[in-house]
Amino acid sequence: MNRSFLNRSDHEYSSVGQSYAVAEQKAVHYFNQLHRHVSERTYESGLSADFRQWKGKHMSFTSRLSRWLPLKQQPSAKGYQRYIHWLHSAGKLDDYLHRSVAYIYMRDLGRALDAPQTQQRVREVVDSLKRKLLNASTASASAAQLPEFMSMDGVYRWAQREGVEDAVIWVLDKLQQVTTHIPAELNAEQAQRKLIKIIVGVVLHAVEEMDDSVPQHERSHRLDEAIRLGYSYGLTYPFIDDMLDSKLLSDLEKEQYSRLIRSALLTGSVPKLGDWSGSQPELIRYIHRELREAFEYIKARQQPGGGQQHFFEQAYVFFQAQDVDRTRTLENDAYTNEELYVPVILKSACSRLVARSILGAEEDEGFELRTFCYGIYNQLADDFADLFDDLANGAVTPYTYYLKYYQQRADLLNPFQMYWAVIHYLLHEVYRSDEQTCEVILDRAINSLKRAYERLGASRYAETMELLTQGMPGLNRIIQQMVRQAEDVDFLDKLLRDHMLLHLRQDREQQTEFRETVDNVRAQINQTLPVEKRDGLLPMNELLIDAVNYSLEGSGKRLRPILAWVMAVRHYGLQADAVMPMLRSLEYMHTASLIFDDLPSQDNAPARRGRKTLHELHDSATAELSGLFLIQKSIREQASLSGFAPQIVLQLMDYSAQKAEELCTGQAMDLRARGQQLTLEQLNDICFYKTGAAFEASLVMPALLAGAKESEMTVLQTFAYHAGIAFQIKDDLLDLQGDVVQLGKPVGQDESNDSSTFVSVLGEAGAQREMWNHYCCALEALRKLPVGIPFLKHLLDYIVHRER
Repeated sequence: MNRSFLNRSDHEYSSVGQSYAVAEQKAVHYFNQLHRHVSERTYESGLSADFRQWKGKHMSFTSRLSRWLPLKQQPSAKGYQRYIHWLHSAGKLDDYLHRSVAYIYMRDLGRALDAPQTQQRVREVVDSLKRKLLNASTASASAAQLPEFMSMDGVYRWAQREGVEDAVIWVLDKLQQVTTHIPAELNAEQAQRKLIKIIVGVVLHAVEEMDDSVPQHERSHRLDEAIRLGYSYGLTYPFIDDMLDSKLLSDLEKEQYSRLIRSALLTGSVPKLGDWSGSQPELIRYIHRELREAFEYIKARQQPGGGQQHFFEQAYVFFQAQDVDRTRTLENDAYTNEELYVPVILKSACSRLVARSILGAEEDEGFELRTFCYGIYNQLADDFADLFDDLANGAVTPYTYYLKYYQQRADLLNPFQMYWAVIHYLLHEVYRSDEQTCEVILDRAINSLKRAYERLGASRYAETMELLTQGMPGLNRIIQQMVRQAEDVDFLDKLLRDHMLLHLRQDREQQTEFRETVDNVRAQINQTLPVEKRDGLLPMNELLIDAVNYSLEGSGKRLRPILAWVMAVRHYGLQADAVMPMLRSLEYMHTASLIFDDLPSQDNAPARRGRKTLHELHDSATAELSGLFLIQKSIREQASLSGFAPQIVLQLMDYSAQKAEELCTGQAMDLRARGQQLTLEQLNDICFYKTGAAFEASLVMPALLAGAKESEMTVLQTFAYHAGIAFQIKDDLLDLQGDVVQLGKPVGQDESNDSSTFVSVLGEAGAQREMWNHYCCALEALRKLPVGIPFLKHLLDYIVHRER
């Protein structure tokens, strides 16, 4: 046991260990109250009356005809902005946003909707949200594809407004690493969604704790901490909850893993991993390192005394409830109702209590009661939605256990009846029959069933309802009438959830396609790059060709010709064979520029692409002549383009020569600037000429061959400008932070050459911010294209996250 940890006494450790027993007693009391309502069926008459009052707002004359018609379908929500526009034109947007925002305040923030302050905040958020959504809906179709918090550039623009760029850069890098490490056995999209949701939720808590009187620097500080705390807490979902629920680890490994987590919560110190003898050792080491860092960050920001104690107790109860819940098996036919429901009550309540406690935020009167009682409502709704997946996976939930044993066990509580009993208890015991709360909760309940109907289909839904609604025929008739006929019960968070999952799935598929395209096209280009030796060559010709081919070999990324291939073949539909000379010309020109850059008279680099530079292998003269050889070879490749109008080829050659001149200009500017302190504007100019010009050529040359419009080429030039600078900034950062083995060249070269870089001018953090600013500018340019090019978006992601 770590005695030094915050000077916690044995009594405090004991208190954390005993906290589960205390919380369990509270949950048992709540369960007994719910059990009584189900047994005595007291909830039915109350909810029937609630629905009679509720349905007047949700059933039009048209909806009443639906008893003879198929279930009414809402307009497609695949493009959420189109759906928002439809709601606005139908006069439904205000009510839609009001119930959506009110629900978030009730569910995620634990607020009472009848509180004047909450009502005021809901109105303010609705007005702000409406303006943003309607402004976004007037943008171009390509720009309206994602809400702000679901796109990296949108999040970064928000960060700039709030002064939390460093925290957002940090969390975006972390999310990228997590995404990379999520194993195939886990649902990657759901894991990412839950992690993002927790971060957003913790930030929302922080925002709601501040009013206009909080100075901007203090607001930025609190939001910075909230982002990092949200990630640190949210990491437990993919790397504790999902890991222990999955089949990735054996039972013995899960037991070992759980002991590590429990020990950290009880002692306040993360145990060493030691030798992990099981499967996935590298993954487990990464997860252990990330969780330890997250744990230490949360621990360091807890208020000494009661607040700190409260956090550890809540966290322990949350973990222990999950552990009890997950270790049950469907094969055990002897679980009592209390054993089935109490852990569910605890884990569902504590998940939100912990999210608030990590901020040390003050709680208004009734917060803990509302949050504690509310959790099981949300959990039972989720368990119903996942019913058949849980059955297939052998997971124990109140629903799966009931379906397996209800014919054998007359004592088992029907979870669907329990669900409605919880709703009645919340409405009338916790929220004091507040009219708006009743509206929102019943909206949500009917919406969940409507979504189940759409997901399961009419036949399977009817079979499921017939089984689960035995014993509540009167209330069920009302509920199913509402499912068929009620309108205006959908919610923004569900729309965004579906859209986020779709986006994450598409993004993951596009990432895979991006990597496959890069690998496949690189292989094609590598095969065609070597310069052939013709018969009858002079010995010196053979020496130069060997030198040229040496420079073309190695671990070159080939980004420029790969990018040109994607634009020419995928975007413009040109024939791959026809554009191959253009691809070779780009790589020949790029390699020539590297040979010249590496010379002793310029950068004096000893290594490139993991090998000696050409002048180190031979001499400077051979290197210079090889560079000239490649430039001429590049021109000849362009001249050999066939199947295109001669004037187009000449235009391409003229444009290529212009870009070659700019490359020379950029290198000359760079050499002249050594030993000088440059401005950001001067750095941007040098960077564009050295790097951005070549990116531009890779985009514009295929556009020229395809006869693209001038307006499209202008957009591509803007994209290339910002992508090229982002690429160079990342190079500068890698020169500071990178690994020589991964980079294939020495690190610290800029400093030894006394070169001004983005890092030397702006500092490491400033360079990171500038890189992400150019990332955003590049993406914003892309959205102006008439047809999206996913490869370019993922190229940008690669640029900012690459390690070489």
